[in-house]
Amino acid sequence: MGIVAIRKALDLAREADLDLVEVAPQAKPPVAKLMDYGKFKYESAQKARESRKNQANMALKEIRFRLKIDEHDYETKKGHVSRFLAGGDKVKVMIMFRGREQSRPEMGIKLLNRLAEDVSELGSVESSPRVDGRNMVMVVAPFRNKADAKAESRKASRDAKGASAEVKSRRERAAQAKAGTAPADDDES
Repeated sequence: MGIVAIRKALDLAREADLDLVEVAPQAKPPVAKLMDYGKFKYESAQKARESRKNQANMALKEIRFRLKIDEHDYETKKGHVSRFLAGGDKVKVMIMFRGREQSRPEMGIKLLNRLAEDVSELGSVESSPRVDGRNMVMVVAPFRNKADAKAESRKASRDAKGASAEVKSRRERAAQAKAGTAPADDDES
């Protein structure tokens, strides 16, 4: 409406049954809008909630190994690393050395390289193996980000729910059809 006196703007707001809201107080002259302020606050809260819902924070998950790990235990821990990477999280893999094991860091590097090779389809090595006191540490980063992984898991769960509902309705129809034919068979006998 252009530059309007405050008194006239308030009268216009009262006539339209709206609120006069100052949107840019630092501007010369200050900028105000005629709007329903309650509706505006509600919509902005909804937008903020939606943006928080879609936001995904990448976490740093940690898996600890021992140098003398059994094959089955290795496979179990490798499965955990794979699950974390598929979920879009970074994984900090740590090998803890005890006693004389500390004199054999090449064995730790060999184990970490084996793990990196085993999960190479899900992620890549972000920081190569390095000795940190009595531990050896390596960080593996996923190829896809957390938001993509979250969206894909939501889609998969929706598809699974739809499929289970479809199976349930088929079973119900079959039960109804069977119930409908069962009395007719009894009458014929």
